[in-house]
Amino acid sequence: MNAASATDRTDAPSAPSYPTDEELLARVLEPYKPHCKYLKSAETTAAGGLAAARCAFTIAESCYIDDTGHLNSVEANIAYNQMMYYLVAKSVKEGLLTGFEDWTLDDFWRHQLPDILIARLASHFRRPVDPRAFTGELEFRSVTRRAPGGGSPFLHARTAFRYQDAHGGRCDGEASLAFVNIP
Repeated sequence: MNAASATDRTDAPSAPSYPTDEELLARVLEPYKPHCKYLKSAETTAAGGLAAARCAFTIAESCYIDDTGHLNSVEANIAYNQMMYYLVAKSVKEGLLTGFEDWTLDDFWRHQLPDILIARLASHFRRPVDPRAFTGELEFRSVTRRAPGGGSPFLHARTAFRYQDAHGGRCDGEASLAFVNIP
């Protein structure tokens, strides 16, 4: 990085940051079985109508298989769900994310399980990630309202995520979401 770009970065206004909302996190994780509540904390940021989160996870024991010693695709997906649900809930609460300006937290709770769909998910495991202590990041890259062929409107979101651990473990991916049955 050259000196000019370093200066540009420090002069740029920083995005507002929101620490973990413990009450909100507990409510977001209510639908999960006690041994499947992997998300421990989430710091949220937002800029330009998009939002992101930096999260900490712990998976003490797999919810479905003997210990593999590494984060597997099923639990990476569960961690993604928890990270995404929290980020959307926090965004609704704070008015951070484009497309959700008219939502209340009651709207989010009503839609959380039946109407938020992972339409596509791709994970790329670069190096094994220790499931007992790892971090994750999620960012919304776009949110658009669609009504294909005059059908029921829905919100389509493109997201990117990554996981890493203290030992160089790394996984990254992309997911597309559909928020259906919206007004």
